[in-house]
Amino acid sequence: MKLKTIYICENCGGSSPKWLGKCPNCDSWNSMQEDVIDTSAKRDHKGISKSPTPLCRTEEKETRLSTNIKEFDRVLGGGFAQESLTLLSGEPGIGKSTLTLKICEQIAMQGKNALYISGEESPNQIGLRAQRLGITTENLNILGETNLENIFATIDSAKPDFLVIDSIQVMSSAQMPSIAGSINQVRYCTEALMTHAKNNNITVLIIGHVTKDGNLAGPKVLEHLVDAVLLIEGDRYQNLRTVRGLKNRYGSTNEIGIFEMTEKGLQEVTDASKLFLEGRKENAFGSAITAVVEGTRPLLLEVQALTSASPFGYPKRAASGYDVNRLQLLLAVIQKHLQINVSDQDVYVNIVGGFKVNDPSTDLAVIMAIISSIGKVPLPRGAIFIGEVGLSGELRTVPQLEKRIREAEKIGFNQIYLPPSKEKTFGTNTIPLEDIGAALLTLNLADSRGGKAKKS
Repeated sequence: MKLKTIYICENCGGSSPKWLGKCPNCDSWNSMQEDVIDTSAKRDHKGISKSPTPLCRTEEKETRLSTNIKEFDRVLGGGFAQESLTLLSGEPGIGKSTLTLKICEQIAMQGKNALYISGEESPNQIGLRAQRLGITTENLNILGETNLENIFATIDSAKPDFLVIDSIQVMSSAQMPSIAGSINQVRYCTEALMTHAKNNNITVLIIGHVTKDGNLAGPKVLEHLVDAVLLIEGDRYQNLRTVRGLKNRYGSTNEIGIFEMTEKGLQEVTDASKLFLEGRKENAFGSAITAVVEGTRPLLLEVQALTSASPFGYPKRAASGYDVNRLQLLLAVIQKHLQINVSDQDVYVNIVGGFKVNDPSTDLAVIMAIISSIGKVPLPRGAIFIGEVGLSGELRTVPQLEKRIREAEKIGFNQIYLPPSKEKTFGTNTIPLEDIGAALLTLNLADSRGGKAKKS
């Protein structure tokens, strides 16, 4: 065996014979990692002809392995597809191993054989976590192993229906000379697991690490190999967790699953809107409610805004869970079309619950929360604001408006401010608005901080 040292970019997989500070292929800095490859001559292998299968004769029925955890199945599109390879990732301490153990329990309770292989924890450590979570099922087996060949031997003898690898970064194969966690090892182990799983009808869940930037660790080819990529998001010091699909060959990537961290592990949240609105203060200024849609699920969120006089010449704009660039745009609309001076105000916006939104339908709620904070006037308790705001101050309609309205009415909101619609009427609780000036006039907020609102 002849070994050669090379440097591989962990971002794009490009290689170089020497170390470079900047990858010439993807222009990423400090991404070249040292690795070794086998340069010995390979024997030629003569291929064997196989008969292709006509597309019309393939099986039409899609089989799923349900986890009986509705929030997780929602993200997957109904459960794990048979023989699929799923990658689950998230920050340290976010709850990956806890959620995975609960998934194994639910699958084992269906009479399926589940095998949990961990290279980071011993079986006794996993047993302690299972005892804390109250998991006592018999069809769940655990193993502490990092060698890929030993894992395949165990799989062949145990014949599991569901396999968990925790985590792929600590697995290694004797066929590759590099260390565990290197680009070649991660790629080889994933490819070998994929081939072995599909040949033996095994559904595999792989746990992966993330980098300091929050991206999936390892080569980009890792995401291309697997059938689905799931990411657990949330602040590790808060209770709320969201599972989001970044890739899914067998379902939509727009769905999210919402969980809450408890003493019994991650518990699914059935009514997320009430959770996000829980603990809202009565008659608090700078607070507005809006409705967003994640996949097929409508959610009600509280938008909080705080304004204060800036002691410096350049006011600060900060946001948690919201795009700061979008906030800058909305402040310019307020300054221009409502004639309310915000050039000397520090503005802070927060989406309550640690939730992150990119839906432009929150524009109206953000503007109303900012104006409420400036004027120190609370918004009506039963009001909710839905709509995208254009640069001319006009309100634009948003998709799935009826679904948002139904969710708001179910919670008890009876003043639903939204863009006008020429085609549909949405009921007696809706109040159509042409622009943000009309919103202020309707709510008697026109004389906020000396500014006089006018219709755009």
